[in-house]
Amino acid sequence: MRDGVTNRGGVAGESGGGATAARTPLKTFQAYLPPAHRTYSCIHCRAHLASHDELISKSFQGSQGRAYLFNSVVNVGCGPAEERVLLTGLHAVADIYCECCKTMLGWKYEHAFESSQKYKEGKFIIELAHMVKENGWD
Repeated sequence: MRDGVTNRGGVAGESGGGATAARTPLKTFQAYLPPAHRTYSCIHCRAHLASHDELISKSFQGSQGRAYLFNSVVNVGCGPAEERVLLTGLHAVADIYCECCKTMLGWKYEHAFESSQKYKEGKFIIELAHMVKENGWD
């Protein structure tokens, strides 16, 4: 496996013999969300990020525009926590990025210093600029 892409060993349209054909690379992710559920995916590589059921709020602001707050996410890596002054005060946050394509997506709230903001601890912000809706959005 290299850069999140793997060859499954099969060749598209190959029926055996010595035919020369290009291998079809397939993306592999750490986690796949159920196909029947509405999901949010990375706009750059389509890795699943969150289920619509995990959405808490659509009323957040990221560094690149609107952002959503999620209870839990998948296929993301987390950088080191650092203190930042955000619109709602001082927080300890860690940047999160797509595990597949390494795009910075938003951040995770590690610690809120104001009691009114404690509900954000352990939650995730993903900016709309980095997400796409998939599966069952009519």
